[in-house]
Parts: sequence; structure tokens; C-alpha cells
Amino acid sequence: MKNNIRNIDILCVGEVLIDFIGHQNDVLINETRDYHRYLGGSPANVAMNCKRLGLNSTMVSAVGNDGFGEYIFKRLEEVGINPENIKKLDNKSTSVIFVSKSNGTPDFIPYRDADCSISEDQITDEMLSQTKIYHTTCFALSKKPAQTTILNKAEEAFKKGCKLSVDLNYAKELWNSKEEALDVIKTYCKFNPLIKISEDDMLRLFEKELPHQEIFNFFHNLGVETVCLTLGSKGVKLSQLNKEIIHLPAIKIENVMDTTGAGDAFWSGFLFAYIKEKPIQDCLQVALKLAALKLQNVGRLPDNINILSKLL
Repeated sequence: MKNNIRNIDILCVGEVLIDFIGHQNDVLINETRDYHRYLGGSPANVAMNCKRLGLNSTMVSAVGNDGFGEYIFKRLEEVGINPENIKKLDNKSTSVIFVSKSNGTPDFIPYRDADCSISEDQITDEMLSQTKIYHTTCFALSKKPAQTTILNKAEEAFKKGCKLSVDLNYAKELWNSKEEALDVIKTYCKFNPLIKISEDDMLRLFEKELPHQEIFNFFHNLGVETVCLTLGSKGVKLSQLNKEIIHLPAIKIENVMDTTGAGDAFWSGFLFAYIKEKPIQDCLQVALKLAALKLQNVGRLPDNINILSKLL
């Protein structure tokens, strides 16, 4: 982390897509009448949030050579992210997800095409040598060829001294089987990533409610030192190997506008503070503040505020 030539703070590898978020509040997709278009994809959200926090973010992904792809390029450029590492494909369309608007975990239907076409030539040795944090998601890892690319490059990144990160946003609809998902997760965990998981993710992955300590032990036994478990309105727990668990409450919010992207905002805040070499408890505090800010806004974080002044 101290190496001065590492001028890419965070390399986000994975899906960038279009989210159509429902207008009707707290109804499932079958009751949603109309939708609003937003730029989505967890790694893209993290890249954009980190950029707006003043970090140097790089995004590696794939989109279709279509109107949605153009919209994505334009939006990334607006926040100062160069889309040069995002492939535009003539033979595939940009991936789209329909999401219900919800105060809890939203209902979603994915239409995936281009997002999983990430190839190894998009991530050079030079890029990895310059990267502090290599970040991806369970969504990105769920489909080949992106899955193979991300795992191979994760190993290279680890060998080059990058810190790895993953949001294990598991959803069974995206995978061929749970066994494959667990195999891939275990492979990625060999590289001791910073892990972000939610209670919902873990319920879907293990198909039963497990005590938090059991969840932490599962990942620690795979060689992971730091596991962050988000608990929605009940805050967050963080477990570091052989250290006491930290439990912080969520920031109280009167009016939750939109939960989509709150986990990405949380993790962006955490990684931002981690890169700034803050103590781990401070990383969590910054993460909780950014998540609270996101919950009060539909779509992305608002442009018209000085986000840093709200965090530090």
C-alpha cells in the first residue's frame, strides 16, 4: 500500500449495466407500472462513488455497441472515469436489470448479455502493478468468460501486492448452481480479500439463517482476515481474524427513499477510508455515513453536495 507508483486507487472489474428502477414504492415487479433508467452495476457504482470521493478509479467491463452503451460511457465520463477499459461489442447488447423500488431487498429480473464478456487482454500487468485495490462482485463472477478472467487476474493482482476486495452479492438466479458459486467464492477467498456480505446474501447462499459467528468462521477458515457483514437497519458487524468483533449501529434515517445501491455506497466509503489508511472502525463509520446519504436519494448519490465534507 505504501508503494508510490500505485496510482490506480481502485480497479473495479465487473458489470456495468442499466438499472430500470420501479416508480411504485414497495411493490414487486408484477405490480410495478413504470420505471426510471439509471446507470447500475455494483462495480460501476463503487468506481463512480470512489471517483467522486477524489480517488483514482478505473473500470473494466463490457457493454453493447448500442444506445445504452453510449449512455453508460457518457455517464462515466461525466464523473471523470475514462471508459477506455470498457469493451463495446457489436454482437451483444448492454445488460439490463429491472428492479422493484423497495425499503427492503428489491425484487429484480436480469437480462444479461454483454456484461460477462470481460477478457484478459483488458487487464494488463502494468495496470495491476499500479493498483492498490482490485475489486469485483459475486454478480461479475457468476458467468464466463468474465468469471475466468476475474479469477486469473485476481491471482496476478495478489502476487503483485494488490489488496483484493469482493462484494459477495450472491443471487441464485445468476448462477448455474450453488456448488459452482461456492467453488468460485472459495477460489477468490484464497487471495485474502476484504469481504462485504449482507445478511440477505448469506441467507441466499447458505439457504438458512446462520449465527453471525458461523458466517465469519466460514470465511476466516478459507483464509480471509477481514469480513464485513451488513445488517440493514441493525448496522454492521466486522470480524478480523483473532480480534474482537466490532458492531456499529446504522445511522437513523427518517425517510428511506431507495435502497438500491446502498450496499455499494457503504463499501465505497469503507474502501475510500481503507485506502486513506484509516483505522478499521473509522472505515466503518465513513461507510455507514455514505450508505445513509444514499438511502435518502433515489438512484445515485446526489451531485450537488460536497460528499467529503459529510464524511470526514
